[in-house]
Parts: sequence; C-alpha cells; structure tokens
Amino acid sequence: MHLLIAAAGSGRRMGAAGNKLLLPVAGRPVLAWTLEAALACPAITWIGIVGQAVDEAAIAAIVASARPDRPVVWILGGETRQESVSRGLAALPPQATGVLIHDGARCLVEPDLLARCADAVAFGAAVIAATPVTDTIKQVDGEGEIQATPDRRALWAAQTPQGFPVADLRAAHAVAEREGWSVTDDAALFERLGRSVRVLEAPPSNIKLTTPFDLIVAEAVLAARCQPAEALSPEG
Repeated sequence: MHLLIAAAGSGRRMGAAGNKLLLPVAGRPVLAWTLEAALACPAITWIGIVGQAVDEAAIAAIVASARPDRPVVWILGGETRQESVSRGLAALPPQATGVLIHDGARCLVEPDLLARCADAVAFGAAVIAATPVTDTIKQVDGEGEIQATPDRRALWAAQTPQGFPVADLRAAHAVAEREGWSVTDDAALFERLGRSVRVLEAPPSNIKLTTPFDLIVAEAVLAARCQPAEALSPEG
C-alpha cells in the first residue's frame, strides 16, 4: 500500500510562526511521530511526504533520522490541500493501485489503524477513519442562534487516514479540477460523485494537532505509550 502524508500544515491556530509539524512534542517533531507510525505498519511499502519548499530541508532531516527501510519520497505540494493531494497522486509509482492519505498532524495514529485502512483498500473499498460523535451537536446560523439539533447517532467525525483505489481517486480529482470544486477532504469528492465511502472506527487518540492544548494531550498520550508495560500494571 502507498501512503501520502500531507505535511504542509500551517501553525496559525497553533500560534506558531511556521509549519506546526516541525514543532516538538515529547522531544521530537510532530512529523517524526507520524512517520514512525507509518514505518511501523508492514502494509505500507512506499511513503510520499507532500510539503512546501520552505520545509524541505527540515523534513529531509526528519526522514534521515527515521532511517526508513522503504522508499520515503519528497513531493512538492500546492497552494491548497486538494492541490497537494493531486500532486501526490501524480508522483505515485506506476504500480500503485491503492493509496492512503494521512494528515501529518495526526501524529498519534496507530499502525493498526493504517493496516485496517490498507486492507480495506486492497479489496477495492474507499474508506476513511472516523469516530462517532459523542457531544450533542447544534446547528447555528451566522448570528449564533440554534437552528437544529442533528441526531448524533448518525454523525461521525471524519479523520485520516483516508484510503482509495488510485485510479478512482485520480479520476475524482480530475473532475474536481474541471468543475472547480473545492473540498476539505478526499472523501467529499467521492460523495459528490455518488461513490460509496465507508467509515472505519478510529481510537479516540487519533486527534489532529491544531491548538496548543492538543500538544499537551499528545505529550500525555505519547508518554503513556512509551512507558514500559510493567510500569502501567497495578503492581508496577
């Protein structure tokens, strides 16, 4: 399975001057943790990191430190996430039949989740990682007035990885470019084309690092994961 990591994140909501994926969390850059999880998934055989030119040297250093045992390729991204993914698809090896798209800011992704998504795509499915919504959701207007309360039993929070057959996703991006569509994730392209996409439930830890608070949460999760098993036992 081929994996594209979207790594052109801005640090605006994080309060950072540059790419938030280069910020430290638990002693290492955010992107280093994302890459480590991808390399820990045997189903992933090729990785493309899609970023901006200003970050190429820093990302190359992260890749070198990871000492990857499979190809990890730099891909210059575009002005939008949609354009960056399209460029990533164009850079895939000719033999690629399935691809996962993953946000580099979801550095707590577990190798098992990547593997489950890869397995579904290998059988021809289009899938996204997602979690059931647990909060009561309110739909509001521009003035802040509540308009409706959707039934949360039918609501899922979309995440990544998202996986697709390569030919189908390329075709969807071609239609989007021709029609001038602008979407926030690749699943939305399939939705607009009436194509089936199903969800695979992700663990609660698969958060996207967006605010400084998210860094605190990630630090805690990574610290717990790095503790020896005996330290977590009641006797430890």
